Amino acid sequence: MSKWIVLYKKEWMELARSYKLIWVPLVFILLGAMQPVTTYFLPDILANAGNLPKGAVIEIPTPHPEEVLAQTIQQFGTLGLLVLALSFMGALSGERMSGTASMILMKPVSYLSFVTSKWAAMLTLSTLSFAAGFGAAWYYTSTLFDALAWRSVIHSFMFFGLWLVFVGTLTLLFSSLYRSAAGAAFSALATAALLTITASLFPHLLAWNPGKLSQFASEQLIDHIAVRTWPVIVMTVILITVLLMCTAWSLRKRPSLDSM
Repeated sequence: MSKWIVLYKKEWMELARSYKLIWVPLVFILLGAMQPVTTYFLPDILANAGNLPKGAVIEIPTPHPEEVLAQTIQQFGTLGLLVLALSFMGALSGERMSGTASMILMKPVSYLSFVTSKWAAMLTLSTLSFAAGFGAAWYYTSTLFDALAWRSVIHSFMFFGLWLVFVGTLTLLFSSLYRSAAGAAFSALATAALLTITASLFPHLLAWNPGKLSQFASEQLIDHIAVRTWPVIVMTVILITVLLMCTAWSLRKRPSLDSM
């Protein structure tokens, strides 16, 4: 366990050295605050655009706070996932390229410990960043529009947080499979998009699809739906475990780029 903690601390030092501990949370906070603020001031923005006839009056219905926060989740589902994938796309491929992975794995360190230490660092950073961004969205939505039911907000946070962890785990897997960090990010995002699309097209056939998590996050806010979510949660946790094991196996087969 002490070796794992050392590896985990190493990952945090790397996150601090690359300034990811600063810019990733800041981007999530910006994404979270941008949607409610933009929605609130949208009539004023359109009125001052200068392209409207004189005397024109813009009347935009005030959206419900649940709808505003659901739209913010959609922002996290696109730009947030992109930031997460770009942050960890070189987590394994970069260390194999530099030879750091081979040097560490020559010591009495298991491949699974090496992978899970990176995963735990990714989990911590993504959870803290999303919590900061989601908290900013919650604050501005409650301030500018109306209060939200805190239970629904917490459930929504947990659903989408699990989806972020799943996509981050996918990124680590593809980072262990590809030479290119960009290829790892693209593959992870493409897989996430495919899961989301199939979850919408085949909601009953693929009732266990992790791609439903982002949908559940929005539904918790708008419709307060809390049924038939456990199959998706359980399957997502199982898939995360399997993906981590596959990542460790891939790294064992090809610990360095020379072996590819």
